[in-house]
Amino acid sequence: MAGTSDVTSPVSPGSPVTASGQIPNQRGESLLDTAVRYAEERHWDVFPGTWLEFDDGVQRCSCEDLQCARPGAHPARDDWATQATGSATVARRVWSKQPKASILLPTGRTFDAIDVPETAGFLALARMERMELTLGPVTCTPDRRMQFFVLPGATLKVPDLVRKLGWPPASLDLVALGEGAFVAAPPTRFGSQGAVQWACRPTAANRWLPDAEELISPLAYACGREGGRR
Repeated sequence: MAGTSDVTSPVSPGSPVTASGQIPNQRGESLLDTAVRYAEERHWDVFPGTWLEFDDGVQRCSCEDLQCARPGAHPARDDWATQATGSATVARRVWSKQPKASILLPTGRTFDAIDVPETAGFLALARMERMELTLGPVTCTPDRRMQFFVLPGATLKVPDLVRKLGWPPASLDLVALGEGAFVAAPPTRFGSQGAVQWACRPTAANRWLPDAEELISPLAYACGREGGRR
């Protein structure tokens, strides 16, 4: 079960690791080593994104767009899907060539992700813990979003699941990310906003992901509650 020991505060990414088989916190660990670990230990496809550069003390995205919305945290090429690899050997070679590249994970392959606002995400996490639901990894991004990793196929299921709960899908700030989409993995940075962190770290206990149907009720409830406050 995913319980209190698996859920981590995103403001404390350097806390000790105790769970066996767990991806460690990435403080001080290179992007290369982390990308290799994701491919080797979790069998996740990874691909390199843009990176941050400094020019006369000014931080900018390697894409050179001064108005970049996700500096250092988006695909560097249009054909990024063909770059994604589940091979640790290939990942090591790719990041050896560009060690500053962000780590991006394509969805729709080994996992989908349900993306919600951070406030709703933490409310849902507390509710899931009370319900003793099994959780997969959960990321928390600097732009105040959270992504809950679930089994592939969520993009097809989520709209109908939300309707069955009584919510028009368009009324909730809840999006399922599947084929053709991606998430940024820790410790990728979003410009000066900070780094992506684990709200619920990958562990041996959550190697098997939940189905979207198992998590959608608390997520939809939390999104509906937060949306009603605006």
